[in-house]
Amino acid sequence: MKRVAGFLSLVLLLAAPAGARAETFSDIYNVISNILGISKNAGITTMRSLLIPMGGLSEGMGTAYAAVGLDSSYFEANPAASSLLDSTELAVYHNNWIADTKIEGAVYTIRYKGLGFGIGGKWLYLPFPAINEFGDRVGSGYFSESMAGFNVSYNFLPGFYFSGISVGATGKFAYRSMPAVDSGATANNSALGVMIDAGLLSRFNFLKFYSSRSKNFSLALAVKNLGPAVQQDPLPTDATFGLAYSPLKPLTFSLDVTQPINLVKVSESESLSVAAGALVQLSDFFKLHGGLLVKGGNPRLTLGSTFDVELARVTVNYTLDLTTQVTPLNRISIQAAFSLGDLGRADIAKKVDSLYLSGLDSYARGEIDAAISLWEEALKLDSTFDPARESRDAAVASKGLKQTMTELQNIKPNQ
Repeated sequence: MKRVAGFLSLVLLLAAPAGARAETFSDIYNVISNILGISKNAGITTMRSLLIPMGGLSEGMGTAYAAVGLDSSYFEANPAASSLLDSTELAVYHNNWIADTKIEGAVYTIRYKGLGFGIGGKWLYLPFPAINEFGDRVGSGYFSESMAGFNVSYNFLPGFYFSGISVGATGKFAYRSMPAVDSGATANNSALGVMIDAGLLSRFNFLKFYSSRSKNFSLALAVKNLGPAVQQDPLPTDATFGLAYSPLKPLTFSLDVTQPINLVKVSESESLSVAAGALVQLSDFFKLHGGLLVKGGNPRLTLGSTFDVELARVTVNYTLDLTTQVTPLNRISIQAAFSLGDLGRADIAKKVDSLYLSGLDSYARGEIDAAISLWEEALKLDSTFDPARESRDAAVASKGLKQTMTELQNIKPNQ
């Protein structure tokens, strides 16, 4: 009833004469607050720049990325994804955020078999001209918040039909820098925070209507910015449940549900937020993506595209922030990602496929021993390739059965 009443109030407010709306900014804020349920606890955590995405596909899908994890922007979404990435990647980010605020970032990630690593960081900064009560400038410089982290994850129980369960963690340091001013107003406001992200990620096939090696359904759980208070203020800790589904090969939908957690006083945690995203692969070198984040009274719409150029993969996002402004805020971010190879994983996969198919040919010709040998060689290269294991076991069982039948035929009945 509260939200219905708020919606009716907004309609009446917009229908009022222009003169009656002259001082309605706070009224609009309160009405939207009633409709969308802006949390009374919003904004009481510190180092809020930790919640601002650097860019990339994560921002491009409305931050609904915990279960997607396709590129280096997993670094801010789910630390478990590094053990499932296809290739080594170096990515740099620039986010032209609101007003004069900028965010620069970089992530490097690499995977060796089931073990993934990543290192990255970002830096938010804006000019800080300090002015006293008389309007005189008493200092200048930059206010900034920076973050650096190291990620590690491991993929347990991987297989052909089930990707396994990836478990990951990222240890992070965040530092807030306040420029000094003559009045001393900024003294003791610089601070250092220590925190950790932890996550789970699993991929499997579910309601899959196309043929592909890639799994079409993902589930994820991530807890981010878990750490002690900074100068008695809680960090922006949150827990996210995410899922991603590809009903068709070029189409992916994602959903993240996030619950902020105030570790100093749980009862003062912010309200639940929901993000939804979509990704459409139009060609091998071009994809479109978009997403919507609803966080209290702050609906945020993002549209973007990713395309390949000669040396890099470029992602450009446009975000429309409908916070509670009379005119909407908008911003643009850009990511350039450089693929540095896959440590030979693609070549190994091709070799395994070739050995498996050769084994099927040999088995069809009745050359069971040759088929078994080929499948065992494939398993030496990739122990998770279950079709080769299943075929080998079936061939061994068939060979054993044939031998048993031969022995029975050679048994002479008693005279």
